Amino acid sequence: MIRSMTAFASADADTHWGALSFELRSVNHRYLELNPRLPDELRAIEPALRERVAAKLTRGKVDVNLRFRASDAAASEIRLNEAMLDRLEAATLRLGKRFPQLGADLTRLLDWPGVIQREEVDQEGLRQAALDLLEHALADLIATRQREGERLGGFLRERLDGIARVVADVRSWLPEIRKALRTRLEAKLAEITSDTSKLDSGRVEQELVLQLSRIDVDEELDRLTAHIAEARRILGSPEPAGRRLDFLMQEFNREANTLGSKSADQRTTQAAIDLKVLIEQMREQVQNVE
Repeated sequence: MIRSMTAFASADADTHWGALSFELRSVNHRYLELNPRLPDELRAIEPALRERVAAKLTRGKVDVNLRFRASDAAASEIRLNEAMLDRLEAATLRLGKRFPQLGADLTRLLDWPGVIQREEVDQEGLRQAALDLLEHALADLIATRQREGERLGGFLRERLDGIARVVADVRSWLPEIRKALRTRLEAKLAEITSDTSKLDSGRVEQELVLQLSRIDVDEELDRLTAHIAEARRILGSPEPAGRRLDFLMQEFNREANTLGSKSADQRTTQAAIDLKVLIEQMREQVQNVE
């Protein structure tokens, strides 16, 4: 099974401390490149986040965006330090007797250090909640990449079938092409002298062998057949397939070029062109395979 490198996934969760929201977006890339954007409260999870993503993905440029919005309930859960207020009250009464003209601004008391006691956020709990949510988002991202990979796999298998048909066609044409080449060569040699009885049969055979060797594409067809088998094996393997398929595309293209350069017939010339079109279509899609 192959996986695409292009996918998007998101996951949301409401926690005691507030709302968490992950967005993961991946595109094709030669290696795994991770770009996390984390709120200040959760920057400490970056090492664990990178480790978990790298354990699930091998290639692709992955943008990870985490948002955290503190809950209103958590923000409102504040307590007054009664002991501190008692001391401030006593001090205010003494100051009021001595300086009655100053008055009192009760709201300023809230700014006094220690008067308001806010509930501390459980940082460890919040971080664990974020990492748990990451697992859900990663699972969704991988599932999306696998679904897209299935589509890519079907596309690539269709092109491999097309390449196999072209190879089979060329094999079936070879006896006829060789026979036609021999006929043309004998005709050209006959033009050299009007007395065909003086033709050196050995020379004819030598020239024929030379010309046939120049257009011999059996090895190229054999290698194309082997590449088709290897590509199908890779597509059925559970291992990441992108780099192997990318290398195979280069080998496919090399054989198609050689087949075209050795062509001695319009049919094989067209076959080489058809091969290159199919290979290029595959190569474009392989760039997106993990």
